[in-house]
Amino acid sequence: MEWIKLIGILVIVVGFVLKLDTISTVIIAGIATALVSGIGFGEFLELLGSAFVNQRFVSIFYLSIPIIGIAESYGLKIKAVEFIERFKNLTMGLFYSVYLVFRLIAGMLSIRIGGHASFVRPIVQPMGDAAINASLADSEAKASDAAQEQLLSDTEDDAVKGLAAANENFGNFFGQNMFAGSAGVLMMAGTLAELGYESNPAGLALASIPAGILCALIGTAYNFYVDRKIRGSHKKEGN
Repeated sequence: MEWIKLIGILVIVVGFVLKLDTISTVIIAGIATALVSGIGFGEFLELLGSAFVNQRFVSIFYLSIPIIGIAESYGLKIKAVEFIERFKNLTMGLFYSVYLVFRLIAGMLSIRIGGHASFVRPIVQPMGDAAINASLADSEAKASDAAQEQLLSDTEDDAVKGLAAANENFGNFFGQNMFAGSAGVLMMAGTLAELGYESNPAGLALASIPAGILCALIGTAYNFYVDRKIRGSHKKEGN
């Protein structure tokens, strides 16, 4: 019954569906997997502690949060909005699509440009917000005034924020898979080798290119779809 060892996945799925505490759900899933795999509770705690110590660098991004907060208080968001205002015909869909392609290329070249906390939240999302507000503004109103008035509803504003995060996730994930030296590709190559499959990082990266291209095409189509949907709803309200 090797399948019983996958019970941890079921626990995580159920926990997320029921919207339970994420950390507690993951720990319970780990305990369940360890027990059915013949690993004692003490050994499980030792493995958990070792993994935490070895992955301390994951929490380094917390150090950037105060810096980003200070930068925002001194006008980082305003400068990002002013930059977008220079491009009169730039829509949110086009801007997010350009960012998606840029993120894919950056990931493929293993260029780190930050993440959600240090780049998307303070720079990318305000630019997308300014672009869609400028599109919705009256022809006589300035883009900066539109951004300040916030023409979007709460639901639409959440959609714009979510779209910024989605493009970051898609571009980062599929972009990294196209780089043979990325941690994800090396992990996949190592896992396949342990399971007896012949593979190499370069081959996996090459095989990931079609997925990256599809990501760019589908992501671009969805960006324009959301953009037109928001603008279309406002046109109906105007009529």
